[in-house]
Amino acid sequence: MIEVVRADITTLKVDAIVNAANAALSGGGGVDGAIHRAAGPELLAACRALGRCEAGDARVTPGFRLHARLVIHAVGPVWDGGTNGEAAMLERVYERAFALAREHGARSIAFPAISTGAYRFPADVAAEIALRVMLAHEFEHERVVACVFDDATRGRYEATLKR
Repeated sequence: MIEVVRADITTLKVDAIVNAANAALSGGGGVDGAIHRAAGPELLAACRALGRCEAGDARVTPGFRLHARLVIHAVGPVWDGGTNGEAAMLERVYERAFALAREHGARSIAFPAISTGAYRFPADVAAEIALRVMLAHEFEHERVVACVFDDATRGRYEATLKR
């Protein structure tokens, strides 16, 4: 079963947390900045060693000072009206995160709402995509968490799961 929790993703006790990263993997605002601050400067150094990551793809680093042993840096698409393959790219980035979790032996994983902040992806569409992919992979993991920032997003995820 998928858990929907309103929490600070950096505090969750899971094997892997997914970071809504930018292509430069350089930290930034929102969840990305929070993860970098909580993990410590070693995370930025590890990200720099990886180079760039294009939208729709993901990379893995250790979690350093986080409870999670892994951070999966997932670069979602910037919303540009929905006619440039943004939905398929968002689905691909969730799939890629699950593939990397499997590859690195993560039995539990937590996701933020990728691309819904500064990248302006419509939250209702993003929730449907995220949960569809999570449902397809939930039995591969002991725990799959949708970690949301506010009550509106939690409500959206819970309503989507009920359908």
